[in-house]
Amino acid sequence: MIDVERLAKLYGELPAVRDLSFHLGAGQILGLVGPNGAGKTTTLSCLTGVLRPTSGTIHIAGHDLLTQPVAAKQALAFIPDEPALFPYLNIEEHLRFIGRLYGVADAPERIPPLLAELELAEKHRALPGELSRGMKQKLALGMGLLHDPRALILDEPLTGLDPASIRRTKRTIVARAEAGTAVILSSHLLSLVEELCTHILVLQKGRRVAFGTPAEIVADRPQLAGRGLEEVFLALTAQEEEGESTPP
Repeated sequence: MIDVERLAKLYGELPAVRDLSFHLGAGQILGLVGPNGAGKTTTLSCLTGVLRPTSGTIHIAGHDLLTQPVAAKQALAFIPDEPALFPYLNIEEHLRFIGRLYGVADAPERIPPLLAELELAEKHRALPGELSRGMKQKLALGMGLLHDPRALILDEPLTGLDPASIRRTKRTIVARAEAGTAVILSSHLLSLVEELCTHILVLQKGRRVAFGTPAEIVADRPQLAGRGLEEVFLALTAQEEEGESTPP
């Protein structure tokens, strides 16, 4: 569903992402983690077509993002950590606009249950200026889900949400994966990644330090057996900082 082959992105001579490859299938949830400056934001920007890679290929649902950008982006939804909303469109108008943009013929029928799922039904006439940070985040999620994307990319999706909304948002993410969507979840909340993700990709200095299921990552490194994700993450990134060789 999401195929990345030897992705690289340079800023001048500075490599932000180097030789990154991975495959994510339908129904899988990938946790993208790494310390600040590891290349996560650049990777997400390349995966969503915001940035053009220096080299390498990206396929979304079988479509090359470089040579078939429209088809690839029609199969994709990206929910950034800062919602980008139109100040003079209310919640329902945002969703109707997205429906027209993606050619969702039955958008009027999809919108009410989606608003209910995201607990925005009572606020459907509210403008962005009237919404809390968490409500804006939920609206951005709804805009991404309306066209039933085959690939869903989320950057810190729980920012600004209250505990009840966090629980419901996690259920929404899992439900979309169970319906066959490939999900990439970038977050510094390792507890969230550990709870939801079937696969983990650890980046450090633009390189892939580890990729696979949690069991696969630990199986390749017996010294990490029995540790939680936070300890595994700290051990992997510490090894990379020290220049030690860590199997991919």
